[in-house]
Amino acid sequence: MRTALLQSSGRPGEVGANIAALDAAAARAARAGAELITAPEMFLTGYAVGDAVPRLAEPADGPSAEALAAVAARHGIAIAYGYPERDGGTVHNSARLIAADGTPLANYRKTHLYGDFERALFTPGEDPVVQARLGDLTVGLLICYDVEFPENTRAHALAGTDLLLVPTALMHPYRFVAESLVPVRAFENQMYVAYVNRCGREGEFDFVGLSTLAGPDGVVTARAGQREELLLAEVDPLLPAASRQANPYLRDRRPGLYGPLAGSA
Repeated sequence: MRTALLQSSGRPGEVGANIAALDAAAARAARAGAELITAPEMFLTGYAVGDAVPRLAEPADGPSAEALAAVAARHGIAIAYGYPERDGGTVHNSARLIAADGTPLANYRKTHLYGDFERALFTPGEDPVVQARLGDLTVGLLICYDVEFPENTRAHALAGTDLLLVPTALMHPYRFVAESLVPVRAFENQMYVAYVNRCGREGEFDFVGLSTLAGPDGVVTARAGQREELLLAEVDPLLPAASRQANPYLRDRRPGLYGPLAGSA
């Protein structure tokens, strides 16, 4: 399955402009044969929009979701994107996956919030594994900091995730996460990891770009630079299962030894 990674910070604070940008990118990706496009963390609103987050937050099935469902159906491409989700009196840092016909497939709320900035704005999610079936692949969702916890990706591996989508807002000086950690996560769990980052400066943050698709063999098959870019790469639906046969990590686990890992640090 050809997949597209949209590396962009869009226009912070301008939801309509960001929907239009994702519409244009989806059209380009679909023309190039992609069946899925993923946009970064908080793409709809911008990441460093501070006190505007509560005002810009929408329900999972709100107007922006409806607009992007129409985009997906118009271009015949599945779309995953990050946004602030309002649920009653709480706001979550969320990611939503929409099928190529506009049907909603999955909605994930970031479980591990990064720093005082995020903890002041968002309520963490409680569901570590959110998945959907897309073609021949089981697709899972995490957001940015979540993938830096090995427990999260291992939970997805045990649940059968083949392709893990990770909308991201990775900033300097942490480029090693994209360059080193993401391929290791893919290898140790025998899954594809699509790590889709913002780029450029936004408020106090300087995003590193380096959006990455790493395969279950640990090989990076696509990596962006540090500017806006639409990456196209192939995901082989047969490779995760073959990698699990060749790599014994999941078979050789001894869960009975791991109980203390769930305790407090």
